[in-house]
Amino acid sequence: MSGSARGGGSRFLYEPFDVAHARMDVHERITQERWSQLERRLNHIEVTLDRLERRIWLAVYGAASLIMADIAYGLISISVS
Repeated sequence: MSGSARGGGSRFLYEPFDVAHARMDVHERITQERWSQLERRLNHIEVTLDRLERRIWLAVYGAASLIMADIAYGLISISVS
């Protein structure tokens, strides 16, 4: 290594620490983590909306079937009388 050719010691004594590069790396990691959390939350919202949509359609079909049953009952009671 080049550090041993200089006479030993810490590499931090000879090589400057690039603060800007370290900050950019940390910022990229934080951004990536935030993005993955946002995707996770959006997936959760999408699943919840799908479940809600199924429940709404079930309620619509239930109401329609009750109306149809009431109409059928009315027709049957008219024809029997």
